Amino acid sequence: MRKTVAILIALAYAITAAQAQEDPVKLSKQAARALTSYNMDPSGSAAKLDEAKTKIDQALNAESVQGMVSAWQTKGEIYSTIVQRDMMMRQINPSAKLSGDNDALAAYEAFEKAYNLATKKFEKSDAAKGIAEIQSYLVNIGLMKYEAQAYDKAYRSFDALVRSHDILKAEKIKSYLDDPEQYQNQLYVTALCGQLAGLNNEAEKYYMRLYEQGNAQAAVYEGLYQIKTAKGEEAVAERILKEGRQKYPNDGALLFAEINLYLKKGELDGLITRLKQAIEQEPNNLSLFITLGSVYDNLYQREAQAKNNAKATEYFNEAKKYYEKAIEIDPKSNDAYYSLGALYYNKAAARTQDLNALPQDDYSAATIKKYQQMQKEIMALFDEALPYFQKSESLDPNDTNTLIALSEIYARKDDLEKANEFKKRLEVVRGGGKNAQSYFKM
Repeated sequence: MRKTVAILIALAYAITAAQAQEDPVKLSKQAARALTSYNMDPSGSAAKLDEAKTKIDQALNAESVQGMVSAWQTKGEIYSTIVQRDMMMRQINPSAKLSGDNDALAAYEAFEKAYNLATKKFEKSDAAKGIAEIQSYLVNIGLMKYEAQAYDKAYRSFDALVRSHDILKAEKIKSYLDDPEQYQNQLYVTALCGQLAGLNNEAEKYYMRLYEQGNAQAAVYEGLYQIKTAKGEEAVAERILKEGRQKYPNDGALLFAEINLYLKKGELDGLITRLKQAIEQEPNNLSLFITLGSVYDNLYQREAQAKNNAKATEYFNEAKKYYEKAIEIDPKSNDAYYSLGALYYNKAAARTQDLNALPQDDYSAATIKKYQQMQKEIMALFDEALPYFQKSESLDPNDTNTLIALSEIYARKDDLEKANEFKKRLEVVRGGGKNAQSYFKM
């Protein structure tokens, strides 16, 4: 028995060794013949296509074959046939799986290699014809990858499609991308897939092709701005964004990009006009109203610190107005209620600092009266803030900032029972837990 096993192992080794030593050029020719056999009788010679694929892949592993135009042409034809077969099967059964990840791409790359190696006119012509036949499959598989959110694979398929067009155009052969609008759209989609895949250099290449044509759409400016920003080229990014905004002043994506830029830079004054423009375009966008309220809130705090009381009051009222409009849009917006509460709370905190700045050793009637008046104002502001924080807690019992505010306000009101209740709830959240239900039912 052992002798039989040994003989079988030796035989298997001998067969493997023989295959490894088989002439790669012969393997290439055998692959071509196997493909011919399959094409003559696809239903009766299905195994021949698999044989052709195996042999051409083995052949092209050898350096001696990698410079052969015919071998690359054969590979392109084999993989093209495979993808055509698979796509026909999908027409019958849409859920049928492809035999490869992207045989259209493999076919294109083989044809492209043959085209670049070709020295004879007929060789270039044959490769170009193969490329023309595979274009629609590059589109289909690229879309499949895009829909599956495999953006890197979608990019490679679409990148090959664009390259295929350049070759067919040079050979004066009809291309899927002959229509100028279709071509421009494909450049953009290819750039977008590259960007979504994190292939910023590749995406930038395609965005720049569109940008340099001088008639780029708004989405191109947005894409280039995002990529330049990601690469740390802030000055160039801002220049491109500015150009885009001038060319497309009503484009929402560019407007929001500019708003985010101003927020990042803290340029509050410049934000107001842009946020108001965005609100005109999207009057039910809750976040815009909250953001604009926050901008006015910050401007109020800036002017209050500078003791510009008139301007501070104006900004305070504007902040309040936009927060209240946010609540009108969404009566269950925790952020809007919290922001309104914080507006009054912070004003009270600022007045508390003014109170603490009063002379501690001045017991004159005027100072005491002023002290009492300021204390009254502060508590009134905390009372204004309280209902908003209560509503905020009723919507989200686990918001840390809301719980802190409630605990502080009740402590100032000498309601220690509630102050401790919200302190305990805060400890639950900080400990990684969740409060099962809200304290306030509103």
